[in-house]
Amino acid sequence: MHELSIAVTILDIVAEEAVKLGECRVVGVHLKLGPLSGVAQEALRGAFEIARENSPYPDAKLLVELVPISISCLTCGATRSVVSMQQLCCSVCGTFTSDIVGGRELEVTALEVE
Repeated sequence: MHELSIAVTILDIVAEEAVKLGECRVVGVHLKLGPLSGVAQEALRGAFEIARENSPYPDAKLLVELVPISISCLTCGATRSVVSMQQLCCSVCGTFTSDIVGGRELEVTALEVE
């Protein structure tokens, strides 16, 4: 389960940022997660629960924002959602494109601290 190594890496990022903030208690870790990241949300949540037990942040909650797949549509000239993960077509005009602009995210975006 590669989600455990990802959870440990997230906690490493939290530790680096917490050092910059000085003495603080991290209570929340905000994460953007896209369906094309290759990470299963529930597996990551479980792995985070395990990894945080042996970290300086045993009370930190993982707050996941799911990011949809979006493409740059050449016909519409806009960023649009796709019909499905298997069909990378503009949801408005149906044009196929391989210009994916969103959905690969796996990014720590914020920390909640006390």
